[in-house]
Amino acid sequence: MEKVLDKKMCDYSKAMDITQTILIAISALLVPTFLAKLITDIFGGTSWLATHSQIIVGSIVNIALIITAINLKGWKKIIAVVTLPSISTILGGFVFKSASVYMAYMIPAIWLGNFALIYLYKLLLLKNNWNYFLTGIVSIIVKVAIIFLGFSALNAFGIFPEKLVANLQNAMGVTQAITATIAMVITYIVYFANKKQVKE
Repeated sequence: MEKVLDKKMCDYSKAMDITQTILIAISALLVPTFLAKLITDIFGGTSWLATHSQIIVGSIVNIALIITAINLKGWKKIIAVVTLPSISTILGGFVFKSASVYMAYMIPAIWLGNFALIYLYKLLLLKNNWNYFLTGIVSIIVKVAIIFLGFSALNAFGIFPEKLVANLQNAMGVTQAITATIAMVITYIVYFANKKQVKE
């Protein structure tokens, strides 16, 4: 009887893992592609929400990355969450608008930054039991440093038009830090509140 229950629990756990992977991957693909356009259509292109769509979309993507780091096992599943947001953001063209075509050059640095964020959460929080916020701060610093250094290296070769440099510099530095920090706080509130409720 115990073996049957253990098998059922194992099957249930696998099913939940697969479901969660699919849901996170879909959100990582669809949110960057359509949310910015939806905000513009509803609130207008000059609204605060539309002009700050990168903050909104970036925060949601970073939430997906942190939840992935905490909940999902197996790097094959994680690859989709690491890679899809940057591709869909650029293809959608609504977050970076006219700069989207140049953002294609940033994809490797963004992938590496996303991977670093997930890896460090797994290593520091889950494996070494670091404090959640200390883990988040270290992970965010590393992610932002990778992305910003990637941008700086490309900019040194004159990849980006001069008129776009200031905005892209901000997007690849300060905005990345803001969205990852918002995600860290929201994920803590949702994830750990839920974890506490389960324990009770």
